[in-house]
Amino acid sequence: MSPDSQKLGALPEWNLSDLYPGMDAGEVKEDLGRAAADAEAFERAYKGRLAEILAGSDGGNELAAAIRRFEAIEEILGRLMSFAGLVYAENTTDPVRAKFHGDLQDRLTTISTKLLFFALELNRLDDAALDAGMQAPALAAYRPWLEDLRLERPHQLEDRIEQLFHEKSVTGRGAWNRLFDETLSSLRFKVGDQELTLEPTLHQMVSPDENRRKQAADALAEGFRSELRTFSLITNVLAKDKSISDQWRGFTDVADARHLANRVEREVVDALVSAVQDAYPRLSHRYYAIKARWLGKEQLEHWDRNAPLPETSDHLVGWDEARDTVLSAYGQFSPEMAAIARRFFDQNWIDAPTRPGKAPGAFAHPTVPSVHPYVLLNYQGRTRDVMTLAHELGHGVHQVLAGDQGLLMAQTPLTLAETASVFGEMLTFRSMLNKAATPRERKIMLAGKVEDMLNTVVRQIAFYTFERRVHLARREGELTSEQIGEIWMGVQAESLGPAIRLGEGYETFWTYIPHFIHSPFYVYAYAFGDCLVNSLYAVYEKAEGGFQEKYFGLLKAGGTKRHGELLAPFGLDASDPGFWQMGLSVISGLIDELEAVENA
Repeated sequence: MSPDSQKLGALPEWNLSDLYPGMDAGEVKEDLGRAAADAEAFERAYKGRLAEILAGSDGGNELAAAIRRFEAIEEILGRLMSFAGLVYAENTTDPVRAKFHGDLQDRLTTISTKLLFFALELNRLDDAALDAGMQAPALAAYRPWLEDLRLERPHQLEDRIEQLFHEKSVTGRGAWNRLFDETLSSLRFKVGDQELTLEPTLHQMVSPDENRRKQAADALAEGFRSELRTFSLITNVLAKDKSISDQWRGFTDVADARHLANRVEREVVDALVSAVQDAYPRLSHRYYAIKARWLGKEQLEHWDRNAPLPETSDHLVGWDEARDTVLSAYGQFSPEMAAIARRFFDQNWIDAPTRPGKAPGAFAHPTVPSVHPYVLLNYQGRTRDVMTLAHELGHGVHQVLAGDQGLLMAQTPLTLAETASVFGEMLTFRSMLNKAATPRERKIMLAGKVEDMLNTVVRQIAFYTFERRVHLARREGELTSEQIGEIWMGVQAESLGPAIRLGEGYETFWTYIPHFIHSPFYVYAYAFGDCLVNSLYAVYEKAEGGFQEKYFGLLKAGGTKRHGELLAPFGLDASDPGFWQMGLSVISGLIDELEAVENA
């Protein structure tokens, strides 16, 4: 164990037995068999009969019973796929886990093919007949899910084509996603005399030693270049695959499918993007110019972007301290929120250590409502890692609270899914800032928060812009690695500003961003969530009472309400052009405070 690891203390590893005892467990085979049998029986009972059932004397209740059966089968499938995905995330380079994940994905795709007809047939039901069926409370309970489903109608294809798209996803998009994951996880980066995986190498980019940061940046560039043809091929194939799907489904803009999935209007996203891009000069450009002066430079190198300030302590935050910090901040806001978060620690729902082959980054996976979420981290003791813990636990709390909506309505659209996570971060940051003992500590914390916000808002909107340009350019033909790199460098220069020099090697850094591969255009949800929470937190600070109750109502709603309905109790409206400016002004205000410190 390294000295740093000893300072961190014992890091928890999750216990997946609440899902299944192991990959070879009999319960896995039993559930696979049960899901297959139930799906076949469901298809025999309902395929081609939904309109007839709804027209019956008790049509509303009978259709509700069918939805409950469908939901129960989806629960089994979700449990199996969650287990396979989490086992695989533990070590994506292990061939046994990769085979288990791939084989299970194949089986589940085959089983779920039997269920495809249900959503398609529901969407062909007559509106008036369905409205009449809603008089039955059992069916009315599923109104939000049915209304969401019917938004897909204009983009729904003929049943056999939908089946083909579904079945070929395993050998199509799913296979390319797996190739990306396994390629990235297998890379090793030579930093000094160490050979590191991706996460520890990225960690070196926040080293106080500039030479170490440069070594890490050079190692990353060399590693990414070694697989540049593969990453470029994956990007080209998936962009073309998406273009084909969009064309068949009638989506006119490259991001319209994501907007529909997020249940947010294109105009709202465009307003967010425009507001952030207009704010680049007063946010990122201004901050990085200040940082360059603090570091005694005319211009920062790209490996200096996340460098610690000269006064920053090299204190590592042990796991126990991180846990207590987050739980205390949550508890000051709401004891109930802290109690839910504590269960993640007490019941081994968190996997924190870095390991060779482990999936990079961090996530909270909801699994299914009958079980509970799991959190994956790569914890290395930085203050940012504490914020990541607070962020992912926010997701976890949200997922627990929304679970009461049931499988079909628990999942929150991405634009709102980041609300609880960013709010949890903000609670933790404010708590830590209030405990800052000296002006120097306060300055360091403010700078760290500004950088996190820039990474969440400016960087993610730049990512979204990069994706748009790549997907639009791909419509005209296949892109070379150099062309993708040029798009990347152009977007990064626009967003980061003249205070950062984007040196040789940085043109490859687009390759390791998993969201581009797994969830095209996902990234704007981070900026949406951060700006939304900035506005929400301002309401909280001014609220005399009742805010916590409204906030828990927002989380418990899951996917049953849209952003307009959920924000209305707080007096907020994301369709108001001034809404985004209010959120961005919070970041600008923190930079103002840092400028005042510099000029004092």
